[in-house]
Amino acid sequence: MRRFLLAAILAFAGFSTSALWADGEKAGEFDYYVLALSWSPNWCEIEGDAKGSDQCHPRHDHGWTLHGLWPQFHRGWPSYCNTPEAPPRRSETAEMADIMGSPGLAWHQWKKHGTCTGLSAARYLDLSRSTYESVNRPKIFRKLQRSVTLPATLVEQAFLQANPNFEKDSVTVICRDHHIQEVRLCLSKDMQPVPCGRDVIRDCTLKDAHFTPVR
Repeated sequence: MRRFLLAAILAFAGFSTSALWADGEKAGEFDYYVLALSWSPNWCEIEGDAKGSDQCHPRHDHGWTLHGLWPQFHRGWPSYCNTPEAPPRRSETAEMADIMGSPGLAWHQWKKHGTCTGLSAARYLDLSRSTYESVNRPKIFRKLQRSVTLPATLVEQAFLQANPNFEKDSVTVICRDHHIQEVRLCLSKDMQPVPCGRDVIRDCTLKDAHFTPVR
């Protein structure tokens, strides 16, 4: 509780809290993981096109991309941890672009989240890939031919049906700017589904969320 109060005070005063937690958090100390999957066409419509992101070029055919694999506490999360591990090589982050959209995102995810896992950069990126590939991403969304509006709960149901080992409290759908933004799945350190913490479960309640097709 003291930590969150201090964070609120610093945020109100205009200070960044990330550096504070980097000094206080120890790599490898966390409770579970959050696997965040982003629907790339929606991200491109909201943000990526305006940035001219190469991720949004139709030749990539991106659907559900890996946003990140995040160490999580039952309340709160560590970030930018001190670690003796060397950062990933440029070739290692480049190899993640096929599932993450860009090498820059892979680098950022290591710096902000991977440093807190206690893993080497190579092991963190390998674990991120293997966890991403272990989740069945419902094929129905790739079959859309045009933009639609749908209840956010339908996206959650599709993931639960495709991944029967997950329970409802292990999956949450996030919206942004009236679009489906992400699906987040909660996993133990040995990659088994676990209930998400209260600060992760933020189910989108929209009944008419926008969902755009693969380009």
